[in-house]
Amino acid sequence: MNILFLSLASRLYSINDYGIYTDLLREFKKNGHNLYIVSPIEKRQGSKSEHYVEDGVEFLKVRIGNITKCNIIEKGISTILIERIFLKNILTYFKDIKFDLILYSTPPITFEKVIRKIKYRDNASTYLMLKDIFPQNAVDLDMFSKYSPIYFYFRFKEKKLYNVSDYIGCMSQENINFIVKNNPYLDRKKIEICYNSIEPVLFNKDEVEKLRVREKYKIPNNKIIFVYGGNLGKPQGIDFLINCIRENEKNNKSYILVVGSGTEYSKLEAYFKSEVPNNAKLLSSLNKCEYDSLVNACDVGLIFLDYRFTIPNFPSRLLSYMQSSMPVLAATDKNTDVGRVIYEGGFGFWCESTNEKDFNKYLNLLCDYELINKMGKNSKLYLEEFYTSNKTYKAIINHFENI
Repeated sequence: MNILFLSLASRLYSINDYGIYTDLLREFKKNGHNLYIVSPIEKRQGSKSEHYVEDGVEFLKVRIGNITKCNIIEKGISTILIERIFLKNILTYFKDIKFDLILYSTPPITFEKVIRKIKYRDNASTYLMLKDIFPQNAVDLDMFSKYSPIYFYFRFKEKKLYNVSDYIGCMSQENINFIVKNNPYLDRKKIEICYNSIEPVLFNKDEVEKLRVREKYKIPNNKIIFVYGGNLGKPQGIDFLINCIRENEKNNKSYILVVGSGTEYSKLEAYFKSEVPNNAKLLSSLNKCEYDSLVNACDVGLIFLDYRFTIPNFPSRLLSYMQSSMPVLAATDKNTDVGRVIYEGGFGFWCESTNEKDFNKYLNLLCDYELINKMGKNSKLYLEEFYTSNKTYKAIINHFENI
């Protein structure tokens, strides 16, 4: 099949990189499909749109406005314009290609016109990998009201995107429940599980390498290292994270490492400069190779989500912890089922992201190497059973094998 893949993931430069999208796309390539990957270059990066071929895969990098690390007005305008810019470039660079399958993810929800145009031009099938439920997530975080024109516009676009999708793959059962409940007009048969997934890489838990990495980043070797890595924005509930770091100052066995970037990074940075915690460190984002190496030198993975969310988020950073055979401590809202998955899989603990004392209680329980090893093994086994890119590929391609 000729597959058109649309994504806002700006780091899609090579099919050989590792990540939830590239790992899945490699599965399609391994099975003989032709890939055409379209992703953005933000204005701040300064580059023009570019088209190139690597390892038989065609990449189209489309120059758009800024949608990350910018204010909500700039992000909103850029998001609205994405649709027109993507469609113009696809029709220019891929005008002679007839696509069989259009594969795409949220965000954004503003790809609907692109998908509809190509779908009916080529009689193509369409599959949405639902990674983000917008605009409700923005309403949850008080970015705008549910009665504002902004909400009605994006909700209209969301419905159109769902309607043009032949199948909607959700990250978890609670994602399915939310979509079904809030979109009763949709055919339930086209909504299914499509897990976040990766192609697991073998990491050797070598004590010498672990010590080297900790020394490199000046992380103590005599404490249990709890690591949070990823976006540092409003969805993560940074105030709660700061309170957890404060609470952890009373502990002598645990150390919290925060690695990432985002709109709330400056708030964290100001806290570290002001209070200079002894039991925590803040690092700006690293490249994937360095980040994976650092995570592998830590003991327990952390997940944070703002307590106000009514949508069931399912953070993909969970997979990097599981790949490194790490237990996970999650502090989230009550609506996501990530905590239930962690508990039922026997690889960690969950608490609501409103109670630092509960968080600290579970953090203390995890200051036990025997428990860490046991839960770490469970974590890797659960990953291999449910969250591999090969399984996700089979779930998607099952619908289109006769094309």
